[in-house]
Amino acid sequence: MTFKELIAAYATHTELEPKVAEKAIRGLIEFIATKTAKGDKLRLPGLGTFEVKKRPARAGRNPQTGAAIKIKASSRLTFKQAATLAAAAPAAKKAKAAKGAAKAAPKAAAKKAPAKKAAKK
Repeated sequence: MTFKELIAAYATHTELEPKVAEKAIRGLIEFIATKTAKGDKLRLPGLGTFEVKKRPARAGRNPQTGAAIKIKASSRLTFKQAATLAAAAPAAKKAKAAKGAAKAAPKAAAKKAPAKKAAKK
């Protein structure tokens, strides 16, 4: 969904003018960005939690040369969905689990003991 599609859908859902809906969505995004930039944890009931997590400096490797490099400390915005939101989509989880099980089944079958050789006569 693009940002324009989001605005149109939100405007239709809330019966707001598209300009008002866009202002509301942009305001929410700005509010989330401002609060999390200060290091605050922002919890939206029924949706989830936005939080900035800090990653310490660490050693890494250049994949092309294999040379050791230093990776600077950084921070990133994370989102953890609310339990109610996770419970609202159990069908998607079941489908994903079934897809994973289907991929694992041939591998498991291949690891079984080899078939017995026919007895020599």
